[in-house]
Amino acid sequence: MTTPMRPYNFSAGPAVMPDEVLSQAAAEMLDWHGSGMGVMEMSHRGKEFGAIHEQALADLRELLAVPAHFKLLFMQGGGLAENAIVPLNLSKGQTADFVVTGSWSQKSLAEAAKYCTAHEAAHTRGNGHTSLADPASWQLSDKPAYVHICSNETINGVEYHALPDLKALGCEAPLVLDFSSHVASRTVDWSRVGLAFGGAQKNLGPAGLTLVVVREDLLDRALPICPSAFNYRTVADNDSMYNTPPTYSIYMAGLVFQWLKRQGGIAAVEARNIAKAELLYHAIDSSGLYQNRVARDCRSRMNVPFYLRDESLNDAFLSGARECGLLQLKGHKSVGGMRASIYNAMPLAGVQALVAYMRDFEARRG
Repeated sequence: MTTPMRPYNFSAGPAVMPDEVLSQAAAEMLDWHGSGMGVMEMSHRGKEFGAIHEQALADLRELLAVPAHFKLLFMQGGGLAENAIVPLNLSKGQTADFVVTGSWSQKSLAEAAKYCTAHEAAHTRGNGHTSLADPASWQLSDKPAYVHICSNETINGVEYHALPDLKALGCEAPLVLDFSSHVASRTVDWSRVGLAFGGAQKNLGPAGLTLVVVREDLLDRALPICPSAFNYRTVADNDSMYNTPPTYSIYMAGLVFQWLKRQGGIAAVEARNIAKAELLYHAIDSSGLYQNRVARDCRSRMNVPFYLRDESLNDAFLSGARECGLLQLKGHKSVGGMRASIYNAMPLAGVQALVAYMRDFEARRG
């Protein structure tokens, strides 16, 4: 196999970014649009960064089709911090329900327990988090403050392809989504969502920026102990400028939003993501060496874990992949095996190169 001019990076995050975006950022590093300053040097209160910030918000709202009664907040701390910030803002010290489908929703449950009664409404530990619990089977609390799911588990590779309808379950609580690892990879049914959050470092841009999309009627529930910089009402009222925002990460995310628009928007990107995932899963399923353990109806399009049936070949597989310019394929240490993260910026050619390598390796070593 030949090595690509630029390796294909299958990291789960921080992750691959579009070449066009990186090239544009490099060209603008010392002087953004004739301002005489690089974006890293700008005051977040200045007109130059104000224009960047405003455009990024407008492009993001358009891309994700976010209704006007939702606020877009640019925050910090990543998805992990939001595991605390969400209950500080929404729980009112009462009970919040959690559906545990993998490592990240388990972390959310444990963190929220510091600020409210965290009730586990369902879990999938019995099958190693390789499927999703039917919402009809969830044991929801009586009038929970909110219901939390991780709509794509980065480590375990399970994804909700349709969001649960809480009202159909007789629950009026807002649905909270951790959509860190598949935000902007597919359309969102906002009629079913109260709040969604995600770190940018998988599909939106570099690490440092956290996106929160929150319905306006949920802005005034914060506990008295909630830090001002994490209070959604305060952040919203100050247009995400209450404290110094992650300016360069916002700029980079803004370039990604513009790139997504040039690709044809989320619907077009989603179609390509489906094609990439189908290609990779077919290669795994048709193989005698590789296996994916996730139920077919909830396989992630973004994070594809797979295992070699002969695990003594793992090191050879990874070494050969690196020689072919296929990087960051080792699975998370908690589950082992391999994992290919095929986010928006991963081109079809990258997945084709991975599949070709997998078939060649199996022919030689399987």
